[in-house]
Amino acid sequence: MIDIPCVIFAGGKSSRMGEDKSLLPFGDFATLTQFQYHRLKKLFKNVYISCKNSDKFDFEAEFIEDVETKEYAPTAGFVATFEKLDCEKFFVLSVDSPFVDESVIAKLLSCDKKGSDATIAKTPFGMQPMCGIYHKSLEKDFKKMLENDNHKLGYLLKNSKTEFIAFNDDKVFLNLNYPAEYQEASRLV
Repeated sequence: MIDIPCVIFAGGKSSRMGEDKSLLPFGDFATLTQFQYHRLKKLFKNVYISCKNSDKFDFEAEFIEDVETKEYAPTAGFVATFEKLDCEKFFVLSVDSPFVDESVIAKLLSCDKKGSDATIAKTPFGMQPMCGIYHKSLEKDFKKMLENDNHKLGYLLKNSKTEFIAFNDDKVFLNLNYPAEYQEASRLV
């Protein structure tokens, strides 16, 4: 079992999907969030779900509700996670990335270095800021971003001590942003 906490980010607006994708059925599970939670609990000792409001979920899990903000941005989830978890680092995965597997997670963990601010997956199409390891050294930066209504994770990562870890296969990083992507992913499970 992996010692560092895992945080599934499930608090987005899902505007491109047209409905809350965290609540869509997936595989043999009632929701995509349950699917992610169930599979990641097999790898990590502690798994949390970051969300705006935990009332929308009807299953048992440890939830971290976003700090108060009008925005639907992961920044609020990061600030709340740093406040709740007393740890040096944690692994982050977006709820809509159901194909990021154990080999990807293992590679990121093995490449994570002491003194880094983050270790993030990168594919030929670009960085994957919602798949990686974030260190406590970024807590103040996230708080400042939230105060300034700045939610550009890419900018933060490019201007921090970030290890970008190359992955050639984009398929495992498929994000379910649109109904067609969700339907295709549902067929692949």
